[in-house]
Amino acid sequence: MTRPAEHHGPPPELDGWTDALWDAVLAGDEYAAADAVTAALDHGIDAETVLLDVIAPLQARVGREWAANRLTVAQEHTATAINERTIAALAHHPAVREAMARHRAEPRGRVAVACIDGEWHALPARILAEVLRLRGWQVDYLGAQVPTPHLISHVHRANPAVVALSSSIATRLPAAHAAITACQATGTPVLVGGAAYGIDGRYASLLGADGWAPDARAAADRLAEGPLPKPPPLHQVIDDLPHLADQEYTQVSRTSRKLVRHVMAELPARFPAMADYTDEQLRHTAEDIAHIVDFLATALYVDDPGLFTGFIEWTAGILTARGVPAMSLLPGLELLAEQLVDYPRATGMLSSACESLRQPVPDAADAATDAPGGSAEERTA
Repeated sequence: MTRPAEHHGPPPELDGWTDALWDAVLAGDEYAAADAVTAALDHGIDAETVLLDVIAPLQARVGREWAANRLTVAQEHTATAINERTIAALAHHPAVREAMARHRAEPRGRVAVACIDGEWHALPARILAEVLRLRGWQVDYLGAQVPTPHLISHVHRANPAVVALSSSIATRLPAAHAAITACQATGTPVLVGGAAYGIDGRYASLLGADGWAPDARAAADRLAEGPLPKPPPLHQVIDDLPHLADQEYTQVSRTSRKLVRHVMAELPARFPAMADYTDEQLRHTAEDIAHIVDFLATALYVDDPGLFTGFIEWTAGILTARGVPAMSLLPGLELLAEQLVDYPRATGMLSSACESLRQPVPDAADAATDAPGGSAEERTA
C-alpha cells in the first residue's frame, strides 16, 4: 500500500475550529471543547474531517508541547481526557447518529478494534473506530490494554472480518507479536497501526501482520479496497526472528528489575549529583532506567539497534528541555553494559547509544515527532 502524504496539521479552513478546541483544552474546559466540535459539525464540516484533521493533530500537538516542557503531565492527561470526550460528543451529534443509523441496515462488515495488552494510549484506536463506523463498518471497540486471551475470546464469539490492533509504545511489540499470532491462529487477518510499528511500518511486517496503516484514514482506505489476505496456517509461517535463539532478549527482560536495582545502587558513585536528589527525583531516575531497560529488551526482540538509539536520543531531548544534562544518561548506560558484557547484541546497542549521546542533542519538540518513548502517560521525567 502506498503511504499517503503526511498531514502536518489541519487544512487552513479548519484553523478557527482547531484554535477554539486548543484553547478549550488548555483551559481544561471540556464543555467548551464539546461546543467547538459541535459547532464545526453544525457548520457543515463532516465528522471524519473533524476527527482526522482537528482532533488527531491537536493530540499530536499536546505531545509536542509536553516534550518541549510547555505542558505539565497533569495538563497532558487533562487534554487527552478532554479529547476523548469531544469524540464522544461528536459521536452523539444528530447528523452523525443519523448517518450511523443508515449504515446499520447494511454494514460493510465487522471489525474489532483494540489496543495491545499494556497499551494505555487508546485515543488513536478510538479515532479509528469512529472513522470506520462513519464509513459503514460494524465496529467492536474494545478499548485500551486488552489482554490477548480476552481478545481471542471476543474473536471466537464475534467472528470479525479483521482485527485492528493499535500500539503507540514500542515496548509493547513483543505483546503485539503474541496478539497478532493468536488472532491469525483463528484464521482472522490483522491490521496494525500506531507509532510502535515504526514510521514506515517495518515492525508490522517483521511481526507478521497482514496489513499496516500509518493512520486512521489510511487504515479505513485499506479496508475499503477489499479484504485483507487470510493468514497462512501456522505450520507455514516462516520464523522471521531467528536472532531470538541467542536468548539475549529473554535474559534482559527476565532480569530487568535486577538490572534497574543494580544501576540505582551503583549510579551515585558514577554521578555524584544524585547525592542531592529528592525522593521524587530518585523515583523519576529509577523510572528512566526501567524504561531504558525495557527499550533495550524490545530492540533485542526486533534486532534493531536504531530503535534503542532513537529512544535514548528522544530521552536526551526530553531531559534537556527540563534542564537536565543529556550526558547524565551515560553512567547508567555504562553500568548496564558492564552487567551485560556477555551479551554482544546488547552491549553493541548500549555502545551505539553512548556514542549518540556524545553528539548534539536534537530539539525536544522535534524529537517528539516520532516519540519512541510515548507521551507523558509513559514518561514523567
